[in-house]
Amino acid sequence: MAERLELLVRQGCHLCLTAAEQLAPIAASAGLQPVEVDVDTDPELQAEYGDRVPVLLVDGREHSYFTLDVPRLRRDLGLPGGATG
Repeated sequence: MAERLELLVRQGCHLCLTAAEQLAPIAASAGLQPVEVDVDTDPELQAEYGDRVPVLLVDGREHSYFTLDVPRLRRDLGLPGGATG
């Protein structure tokens, strides 16, 4: 079971807003509170991710980017409706 969800975002990113809206109820179902991290506040994150946001990190590991892989995320968090396989 995952313990930490981080959503790497940047200001003015419409995909980031969509990802945050999708992530909130899924995280709540798993009893988790996602943390948003603005990549522009950290030079290392900005260099690594640049415009490739949003990026969802689950326990520090990259899970998906640009769009959330909702079925896979639900599966990885042990929630119903997750992808099988």
